[in-house]
Amino acid sequence: MGEHVGEVVIHGMMGLSAQKEVFLGFASAPLLYALSFADVLDEDTKRGYQRRLNAAHSADFRRYIRLPESATIPLTFNLRKREDKAWQLHRDGADGVARLVLARDRGKLLTQVDCQHRLGHLQDVGVVLPIMCFLNLSEREEMEIFNVINSKAKGLCSSLLDFHDATLAKDLASERPELFIALLLNDIEDSPWYQQLKLGGKTTSGLKRRASLRTMQKAIKSFLNQTRVLKRHRCDVVGRMVIDFWSVLSVLLREQWGPHQRNLLCKGVGVNALMGIAGDLVNEAGDHDCDKAYFRSRLADFVLEFDWTNRGPLGGFGGGAGVKAALEILRQARGKRHLRQVS
Repeated sequence: MGEHVGEVVIHGMMGLSAQKEVFLGFASAPLLYALSFADVLDEDTKRGYQRRLNAAHSADFRRYIRLPESATIPLTFNLRKREDKAWQLHRDGADGVARLVLARDRGKLLTQVDCQHRLGHLQDVGVVLPIMCFLNLSEREEMEIFNVINSKAKGLCSSLLDFHDATLAKDLASERPELFIALLLNDIEDSPWYQQLKLGGKTTSGLKRRASLRTMQKAIKSFLNQTRVLKRHRCDVVGRMVIDFWSVLSVLLREQWGPHQRNLLCKGVGVNALMGIAGDLVNEAGDHDCDKAYFRSRLADFVLEFDWTNRGPLGGFGGGAGVKAALEILRQARGKRHLRQVS
């Protein structure tokens, strides 16, 4: 590794990582920290793909790497294609020897594909670390590699992995209809869930987030299995149906929908149990249109009388067994209301 005025030179060699050519070398942690960045998912713009920095995780690695017996596998980066020659690779011979030259005045050039938490707190720790750097990968290719490396990683947000799957899918409606519909809820402006599902990235409207993408898509998957509605309707039509269901609930339960921290409507147990009720209503509808008018007529009296707070009948339920029990409570409450109306 060497440094000249206005540039950094890292000496190494070229090799292969499976089918991709990579540069292998060594550099100090502070230098790598200064020259690299994590492309964290911005939930508002849908750009990026990394998770937010976990400070505790990063601090743990900082403590470890300073120990006398410490070591680590190579940190993985990518150099994205640029037209301004901010980085250049010089091959110095047939034996694979190469030099990577990085301009100091062009910002952070190295994208952190798999090293965000190892580098996150090393800005002043003078250790030398091994690096493996891909060349000219697109953002999509970076995401694919990140997803493969981290799909089983402990602590990686499941909603972020779901978002990756959605971005990488060729036909999401066919491959994962439950995820397609969950993202419709989050992305369509007239949905009450518009930009309110947690995707696992960063956002300027974090306090407005009500539930995770994973919670919603799992609830919708159960709804699809319960109704088999995709045998009769396109996925986007079913998505509109689900949006209408939640739109009716958000209007009928306007007061409860607002302070969602004190109510169970948007917690895991509430989302899953209510999607079970949605499944019941769709199955009962037969050939009737499952639109706002239909859902309003079936939900108005029942949901208004139910106590949705943490102190109500659903308080304390959690997990799969808790969802089943909560759904049964809602079904009983709905049935009692129907019996009173008939009598």
